[in-house]
Amino acid sequence: MNYRGSFSKDYFEKLYSTDRDNDPWRFGSSGYERSKYETSLKVLEGHRLGAVFEVGCSIGIFTRMLASHCESVLAADVSEIALTKARANCEKFDNVTVQQLRIPAEWPTGRFDLIILSEILYFLGPDDIRTTARKSLNALTPSGRVLLVNWLGETDYPCGGDEAAELFFSASRNRLKLIQHHRNPKYRLDLLTLIPSKRGRTLKSRVSSRHAPSQ
Repeated sequence: MNYRGSFSKDYFEKLYSTDRDNDPWRFGSSGYERSKYETSLKVLEGHRLGAVFEVGCSIGIFTRMLASHCESVLAADVSEIALTKARANCEKFDNVTVQQLRIPAEWPTGRFDLIILSEILYFLGPDDIRTTARKSLNALTPSGRVLLVNWLGETDYPCGGDEAAELFFSASRNRLKLIQHHRNPKYRLDLLTLIPSKRGRTLKSRVSSRHAPSQ
């Protein structure tokens, strides 16, 4: 892993264009991917899935699964070839918006209850992972969550799975806390939630005290 910069848009477009099915990672047919998606949804059970931002949606297989569990999904990818398939795969869902974005340089407006970074961080260099963490923090609603999924096998990507996760944690320290962790030999999954600001907690305490019944 000598190259530490983020992979370019051209890297991904070439992968998709040279694959016969425009699905180089076999998202549509892989048992591994299916199992990972099901585990991700299970981890999210019991959490409010309002507005979701899915980074690196690829051809929209997980997007399609998410759409049935949330109010809206903004599904983003750098590859227009992948997004063409994503739009087709999600065409029956009115709550899905598909958009081409190169994260973290391009970032959507608005706030999200959940940001999903599934097998995407390690394609970024360390600096871009830190920037992604900071932008994620600024884009979350007060009770927002972040789901990280990272492959743990050997790659020639800018970062390994564990390193990518730790870089994200480090950049968001004191702002996000880990509430669920799942690890198997192939990937790790981390669900984090936004920690309420001290100012917010202090204000809430003052309001509660002001309305407390007198003794």
